[in-house]
Amino acid sequence: MRIAGIIPARFASTRFPGKPLAMVAGKPMIQRVYEQSVKAVSLNDVFVATDDSRIEKAVSGFGGSVIMTSEKHKSGTDRCMEAVEKLELAGKIFDAVINIQGDEPFIEPESIETVAGLFSDPDVQIATLAKEIARIEDLFNPNVNKVIIDRQGNAIYFSRHPIPFMKDRDQSAWLENHTYLKHLGIYGYRTSVLRQITRLGISGLEKAESLEQLRWIENGYRIRVGISRFDSIAVDTPEDLLKLLNIH
Repeated sequence: MRIAGIIPARFASTRFPGKPLAMVAGKPMIQRVYEQSVKAVSLNDVFVATDDSRIEKAVSGFGGSVIMTSEKHKSGTDRCMEAVEKLELAGKIFDAVINIQGDEPFIEPESIETVAGLFSDPDVQIATLAKEIARIEDLFNPNVNKVIIDRQGNAIYFSRHPIPFMKDRDQSAWLENHTYLKHLGIYGYRTSVLRQITRLGISGLEKAESLEQLRWIENGYRIRVGISRFDSIAVDTPEDLLKLLNIH
């Protein structure tokens, strides 16, 4: 398979404007993500897909590949699709695309490899990752998305609420009696499926939880979930960046 890594990056973040260009240990965040991504040997190419000339200039400056896309996209999935279309016009055809979050400067290449490896199963349409939740505060944090999977590893449902609900157990004991999974925000799509899901309208479940992947499930698409040994640490605010730098 030919697999592309695409890193959507927009400048106009509400909580952290200019986030891709924020400095992380002497390099722009987008450069950190790019350099981690190209270490994944399963990827044939890695591209940054952006809507801003400042990000384009920064990526070109460190020798990365960059594709300019529309400012109107509401999700990274849509931005990935436009990038794929432009690559196809240039004669670069890929069987699958890994959508790599542009705000995870220390993403592990192994996580990308795990997602890419799920496509060895020809039945996999969309792929993502999850990790076991170890802290009770994460279980009940609505900003930590949870997922439940079936015996084949396909997602049954994603939620901001702890799922499943554990009847007849005190909440403090839930983690001791069930393995809860945190959803990690990396996706892979077969290119043909990416083309289909970007044409879908917003669904009721998506509106309720504000989780894009529920649109795909509600329309009958299967999402295969790999289990990662690495957590994902995203930067949503300047405060998040300070915390991340303290960790690393």
